[in-house]
Amino acid sequence: MKIIRTRPDAVAAPSALVTGAVQLDELAAPASPSRVRAASVRFAPGARTHWHRHPLGQLLHITEGAGLVQRRGDPAEPVRPGDTVRIEPGEWHWHGAAATTSMTHLAVHEAAADDTEAEMGEPVTDAEYAAAHTSA
Repeated sequence: MKIIRTRPDAVAAPSALVTGAVQLDELAAPASPSRVRAASVRFAPGARTHWHRHPLGQLLHITEGAGLVQRRGDPAEPVRPGDTVRIEPGEWHWHGAAATTSMTHLAVHEAAADDTEAEMGEPVTDAEYAAAHTSA
């Protein structure tokens, strides 16, 4: 057993992964053989991930604020505190805050055997993001 009483401060997510201000607070990235990763992710209003997919899927649990999730080909869905989203392996998707409200979620996924955590796609355009608000 290991108790971690202090963690490093949250860090800004790289712009190659997100649009807008996103802070990552890594909660778990244990050494091999474990491949589970967990983070608390805070999105400023309007911030969102790029399109991406995880080889073994992802679980999101919304803890604060309001946001959107969308899988490719489907309308965006609103999410609020207490909602849990299960994203299937290989499913292209994005998630982020609503236009005027921040959103925080816990993100949990498992890295593949080759340590791949996600395949990144293109940014969600402003037009796609605006359309997501009208479909949600």
